[in-house]
Amino acid sequence: MYTKEIEQAAEHFKKLLQKQLERNDAIKAQGDFTDYAALDKIVIGVCGGDGIGPVITKESAEVLKYLLKKDVDAGKVEFRYIDGLTIENRIAQMKPIPDDVLAELKKCHVILKGPTTTPQAGDGRPNIESANVAMRKALDLFANVRPVRIPDEGIDWTFFRENTEGAYAVGSDGVNVTGDVAFDFVVTTTEGSERIARLAYNYARANGKDRVSIIQKANVIKTTDGKFLNVCKKVGEEFPEITTDEWYIDITTAKLIDPKRRRDFKVFVLPNLYGDIITDEAAEFQGGVGTAGSANIGKKYAMFEAIHGSAPRMVAEGRDKYADPCSMLRASALLLAHIGRAKESAALDEALDICMFKEAKLKITGREDGCTCQEFGEYVRQTLAAVLNDGE
Repeated sequence: MYTKEIEQAAEHFKKLLQKQLERNDAIKAQGDFTDYAALDKIVIGVCGGDGIGPVITKESAEVLKYLLKKDVDAGKVEFRYIDGLTIENRIAQMKPIPDDVLAELKKCHVILKGPTTTPQAGDGRPNIESANVAMRKALDLFANVRPVRIPDEGIDWTFFRENTEGAYAVGSDGVNVTGDVAFDFVVTTTEGSERIARLAYNYARANGKDRVSIIQKANVIKTTDGKFLNVCKKVGEEFPEITTDEWYIDITTAKLIDPKRRRDFKVFVLPNLYGDIITDEAAEFQGGVGTAGSANIGKKYAMFEAIHGSAPRMVAEGRDKYADPCSMLRASALLLAHIGRAKESAALDEALDICMFKEAKLKITGREDGCTCQEFGEYVRQTLAAVLNDGE
């Protein structure tokens, strides 16, 4: 009974397994991280995506060009604009990232990427993998780094979310065994878990953080989450000055809203799906997903993006020019820090704190009763001028 269905599912799984084994071998063969200080020129790709993406990405790129003007004039930094990552073009080519777009992305060292629309079941669009997930896999951007800081509330969190494995690794390659039974797959490797853990612990050591919390559900998902937990704990043994604790994902979401306990958390390391969920929760503490940026780090490439979606409804209603660029600007600050421009990164974060919270002369509402994205970008640039002058 069900012999044919089982054989077909087994053949499907065999192909997935082969790809993941080859991916694991590729991880083992990788070299060192890019040394940006050794490059004659850093190429920053600007890829607007779709929906409100082109609007907020363009404004963020203008802020970056303002801060990096001397480097651009000296030929040390180049901006390249890359089109073609719209949902329409991806559907037309039936690829999450069209080949010509991916080729241009690979010519850049770092990428500032706008949000992209992902088709979902029932929306009438073809089943195309998320462009974000595809880019993370294609460029091996294995670490998603998201900081959340609210000094007045004692919150200073940095999340290291594994980007290329877990429940998202083959998220578009599940199998309907019959009309009643469907399977998806979770992938966890020693190499993948070790490198995200080591990045988290090295960050903690370099930044004076005394605690790393490993988030998982190993009591139920024993094989894959169990491997992730055990590998991370083993890496933690190399950092005796740092306290390692382990938390299940469900209780972690509860303790983040506990005013006393949440102050204990410093650095989190966690698998892909859990990281996606909990970083959105964490962002709410500082004003929502529109206020937080995201870094996607690999050894050769890095990509920086907002953590919210493409908001197609805003475009349909003609409100895209009122889109909030703050998440993208926070990502731009992370980009600056990653390429070694610490002064400029700190200045942008300070300017955003002033524009968003301390002074807040302009208000972004997403509608006509608030300022436009371009007006807010100009406000940030004016504030940056004052911040940089005060620092001299």
